[in-house]
Amino acid sequence: MTARSINAERLLGRLHALGQIGRDGDGRLVRLAGSDADKAGRDVVVAWIRAAGLDVAIDRIGNIFGIWRTADIADEAPVLLGSHIDTVINAGIYDGCYGVLSGLEVIETLKASGYAPARAIAVAAFTNEEGVRYAPDMMGSLVHVGGLPVEEALTTVGTDGTVLGIELERIGYAGAKKPGFLKPHAYIELHIEQGPVLEREGIPIGAVENLQGISWQRITVDGDANHAGTTPMSMRRDAGHAAARVITFLRDRAQASNAPTVATVGCMSFEPNAINVIPSRATFTVDLRDPDEGRLRAEEVALAAYLKDLAAAEEVTISVERLARFEPVTFDSSIVELVEEAARRRGLTSKRMTSGAGHDAQMIARIAPSAMIFVPSFGGISHNPREHTTDIDLVAGANILLDVVSHLAAQ
Repeated sequence: MTARSINAERLLGRLHALGQIGRDGDGRLVRLAGSDADKAGRDVVVAWIRAAGLDVAIDRIGNIFGIWRTADIADEAPVLLGSHIDTVINAGIYDGCYGVLSGLEVIETLKASGYAPARAIAVAAFTNEEGVRYAPDMMGSLVHVGGLPVEEALTTVGTDGTVLGIELERIGYAGAKKPGFLKPHAYIELHIEQGPVLEREGIPIGAVENLQGISWQRITVDGDANHAGTTPMSMRRDAGHAAARVITFLRDRAQASNAPTVATVGCMSFEPNAINVIPSRATFTVDLRDPDEGRLRAEEVALAAYLKDLAAAEEVTISVERLARFEPVTFDSSIVELVEEAARRRGLTSKRMTSGAGHDAQMIARIAPSAMIFVPSFGGISHNPREHTTDIDLVAGANILLDVVSHLAAQ
């Protein structure tokens, strides 16, 4: 049995304290990137990082790093831990925050135990992982690895008309460091599963070996507005009906497939949006995901072909805008094996898994060996105030992270 264990009371206390920051008048947790609530959360996390005796560094996109290095290892590439603290609207308290605060807890535990690392260890809180206010999601980590120019990211206009760079300046988190200044030796991210598999199977630890590819598109269908009562069905150019056919096509195709492909229409709006007017325009998003790049491309091709045929059949005009596209990621097998071994040593079962959600780890995997650890989510619920993981599972996951980091930082 491993001698070291994290301070459970400190970790759980911080999770709940951070979870109270950003509550609106209705008690909903909302910490969108660059907002006043985001600043309040960042301020608390930075205070905890400083109190732990770590160096704080903030880059131009607002990514926060807490770095533990000693004089004899100042130039070593660090083992990097982390996730994000921005939230969706009406969020739970664990998504992202658990990975950041567990990373900090691991470093504090190692420092207090007298552990002497062979390389630096750092914890990161990446900016705008959720992508609710500014697109794309996982922006901070994407900028960090050079996948998006920082100037382009800073000029991103949000859903509320604000500009990210201006908002970061306003809240005091437009740092001076050049994005990518810290190139990790390895990266590991601890996260709640956000799915039902671990809980359903009674397994406390997920060793995440790969992550689904993601394709986001915005589709606009243009037809003709007309009177809902006087226009015969055969004479309509109904943008709303065409949009509904796309939703049905996507669902039917995914359900008929033997592959793990998933398809979601998450946003939709009609114009003029009146009960007695045939929609002249429908705008909606399509989220396609699959862990295999070939299958994901095939779904994109199938959707494009269907839209072409639909436009002709419904006599509408259809345009498509690419919002985001990320290829599937295979994580580092040696780190995945370390997660499994750490679980065995602590008497816990583990399961190799695919992540269905996007995470900062998929970006950092472009520049360093990376992997993730999952712990169970109650009912598979996430992005929801009912998001829940038991204290026992939260502590167990943090202890697995502790063991993996102590191994990686000793190399």
